[in-house]
Parts: sequence; structure tokens; C-alpha cells
Amino acid sequence: MMPSTKVLSLLRRSLKSPRTYHAQWMITRKCNYRCRGCSVWTDQDSVEISTDEVKKGLDILSELGVLEIVFSGGNPLLRNDIGEILDYASKRFITTVYDNGSMAAKKVDALRNVDFVAISLDSLEEQKNDYLKGVPGAWKRAMNSIDTLKEEGIHVGVSPTISQVNLHEIVDLTKYFINRQIPIWYCFYWYDYPFEDGMFSIGKENDEYKIRDKDALVSVIDELLRLREESEYVYITKKTLDALRHLVLTGERTWKCKALDSFLIVDHRGRVAGCHSREPVASIFDLPDVWKSAEFDKLRKQYSQCTKCAYLCYIFYSLHSGLSGILDLLRDQWKNARALFREEQKAKMSGF
Repeated sequence: MMPSTKVLSLLRRSLKSPRTYHAQWMITRKCNYRCRGCSVWTDQDSVEISTDEVKKGLDILSELGVLEIVFSGGNPLLRNDIGEILDYASKRFITTVYDNGSMAAKKVDALRNVDFVAISLDSLEEQKNDYLKGVPGAWKRAMNSIDTLKEEGIHVGVSPTISQVNLHEIVDLTKYFINRQIPIWYCFYWYDYPFEDGMFSIGKENDEYKIRDKDALVSVIDELLRLREESEYVYITKKTLDALRHLVLTGERTWKCKALDSFLIVDHRGRVAGCHSREPVASIFDLPDVWKSAEFDKLRKQYSQCTKCAYLCYIFYSLHSGLSGILDLLRDQWKNARALFREEQKAKMSGF
């Protein structure tokens, strides 16, 4: 469980900041996979800020009141200094790191202190998953990473991207990992709207991925709503699923985008944006000087009117915004924390 000193620090910080509790740091542009619904690997960049600069940036985010940080990329575990970065971050934030399944089993020591490791796995069918990842052996490496981290007592979860390709097996995939007492949370396939001067692209338009069967998607959402009431291992809030369901059925959004408000994005060069599709608006090192500026307030109002994307992470942090949102989230996720605690106790008892 999370150390009491960390819990107290997070609680104090939650009262300090009026808005931003979440940051996603795309800490590298390097990637070793060729996922068919992603464009990161087509536009890699070897330039990255240094370890010390990352630590300085983390200190700044902490001072701003950020509570949770997600490291993604590219594949963040490809950075040679990732262990040092994760150790530093985990003392200050609820820390999650994403891996495509290729590196986690090799980086166990680097992952010891993080709160969650998310392994991207899109299918229980080996051949299909390898096809989607664009690399032979991807499924075996992902499953091995999941098994290895679980055996090592590291909080590992599975994060499939829901698309037309795997829509009809998402429920079975969810049940499979529930039965293994492995948390599961979801991405939703989307592709980037071509904003001018965006930070960089992630989602790539692919007709194979676009969901055509909306009735089937609604059925999947309904089943996930049911499963999350029964299981402590489905890590997506009812509020998020309800919003996605409403969007699918009506095309209407029940939220306003909270980019640069309840969440922000940092890239591998230390540039800050509201989301990855928007242009960088500051260096992370300049953030304390501009965060409360009139210019940033203007950007927040502008972004709140955007309706161009349906990336599930952005929906999630737009819905759960501000102090009331984080309290709702903590209440919703309390059962998940209890499940992890029980799992840890069982592991300890089995060691005697």
C-alpha cells in the first residue's frame, strides 16, 4: 500500500491546487513496436531532456499541485535512466508507467516503487495481437511481463485499446483478467484531428480500427458497467462509461474538455501543451510563471469548446476535474485499493 507520508503529502497538495491534479509525461519518442493504430513509431526523435531536467520538471509539477503522473511515450522503459526517474516520481505522485509489453519483465527493479504498470494488450489471440502491434512475439512478451510483475508483487494491469478489430472480445478479455485478479483499464481508439502546429501525433487514421458496429459497442459498455459493479478489478469509472455510452448513442458530449486545466501534457523535450494534438504553449521550466496568467486562462476557455477527439484518458480527466472530481474518483477507486491490499496480504501469508 502507499506509504502514509506519501498519502499525507498528496492530501496537502490536493488542497493547494484549484485545478490540475493529473499530468501525462510522454517522456520519450522512441518506440520498438509498429502498432497499426499509432503513428509514434513513424516519427521518432532521439532528443530528450536529461535525468536532472526531468527531476526539476517533476518538482515543478509537484509545486503546482499535481497528484498523479503517467509516464508514456513511445515506450518510457526504453530510457536508460527510467529507474531513477520512476523512483524520484513515485515519492511525490501516484505514478503509472505504460509499457507495450516488451520491456517490463526486463525492468523489474526499475518498477519496484511505482503504483501501477499498465501493459498494452489488445487481444487474447496471439496472432491477432502480434498483427496489431506490428511485431512478432508481442503477445508472448506481454503475457510474460504480466506474469513476471504479478509474481514480483508489482501492481500490474492490462490496458487494451477498444477498436472494431477487438470489439467483440473485450468482454471476454476483461473476464479473463478479472479471474486472474489483474486490474484492467481501457483506451478507446481515436485518431488525431490535424491541428496546426500540434505537439505530435499519436492516433493514426485506420479504417480497420474505426468502430462501425455502434450497437455492439453500446452492448460492450453496458456489460463493462455491470462487471465493474461485480468486480474490484475493472478500473474505469461509471461516469466515464456513461459519458462514452451517451456519446456513441447521441453524438453529444456530457463534458467539456479540461485540457490545461485538470490535466496537462509534457513531451520528451519538456514542452507543455493542453493535449498532444495542441501546440506547445510553454516549457515545463517556465510553467510556474505562466500557469496563472491571463494567457493560460484564455487557452483554457478555448480548449473547453473543443469537440475534436474522444481519447478516453482526456474524457476521464475532464469528467473528474477539480477537488470534487478527485474526491469522486477516490471514492470510486477505494474498492480497487482494498482489493490490492487483500492481494498483498494473501501474498505475504503464503510466504510463511
